[in-house]
Amino acid sequence: MDYQTQNLEPGGAPHSQQGGPASQEERTWGMACHLSALAGLIFPFGNIIGPLVVWLMKKDEYSFVDDQGKESLNFQLSLLIYSIVIALPSLFLLFLPLIAIWGAGIVFAIIAGVAANEGRAYRYPLTLRLIK
Repeated sequence: MDYQTQNLEPGGAPHSQQGGPASQEERTWGMACHLSALAGLIFPFGNIIGPLVVWLMKKDEYSFVDDQGKESLNFQLSLLIYSIVIALPSLFLLFLPLIAIWGAGIVFAIIAGVAANEGRAYRYPLTLRLIK
């Protein structure tokens, strides 16, 4: 099994609160947790607000969404921390590391959204697990 993906139920299907495989609706909301991070391309902190709103709306209804919402938020918060840490030295390096971090954020959000839509719980690389 790839270290970035983790199935919540044997056989590859994510586990729902009802005990069976995740429904298409759960998978769609799981995907929304990840892809809503792309709102950061439109307004500041949208990459955190988008997943937070989706997660808060559906976390009690679907365990898969609870899991994937926390994963998306942890990744976006990690990116924010890394961006802050790199911001000052980046002023002297023409912002290349920040551009790389932001680019990785876009790519990994899309990969995670596709994985969630397929019913796979995605784990972002280099993510601090701040929300448990």
